[in-house]
Amino acid sequence: MKVAVAGDHAGFALKERLRAHLAARGHEVVDLGAPDASPSDYPDHAEAAARAVLEGLAERAILVCGSGVGVAAAANKVPGILAGLCHDHYSAHQGVEHDAMNVLALGARVVGEALALEIAEAFLAARFDGEERHARRVAKVRTLEGRFQGRADRGQSSS
Repeated sequence: MKVAVAGDHAGFALKERLRAHLAARGHEVVDLGAPDASPSDYPDHAEAAARAVLEGLAERAILVCGSGVGVAAAANKVPGILAGLCHDHYSAHQGVEHDAMNVLALGARVVGEALALEIAEAFLAARFDGEERHARRVAKVRTLEGRFQGRADRGQSSS
């Protein structure tokens, strides 16, 4: 599978390990940065990976930051992306099978390397099952997304 990987400085080491591991497993890996552990901004890397998926440059993407929360939130702002923060094997495959997740977010400071590799493999091996109830729910998510496209974020914290 062609998979994009990206992450900020906090996710750099794990992103590099994922890149090497996935390539060794026969995946075509598109590395979208960060190029090193210098400070960088997770929204930039999340957007690059989301674009790669939407433009067909990758079938799926894996994003890494310190907690995984930032990259998941940023990727989910891109219409057409369904990103899930997963720190366990079950969520990684179930998110694809039932929810059509196309971007996996990982927290480098939360999950260990060995588990992260297993989670990534489960994510990439899974396929959307297309069951009516799952397709209906994903369609509702897409409809919800469409209702809010183009609106400014009014829920931002003032702190």
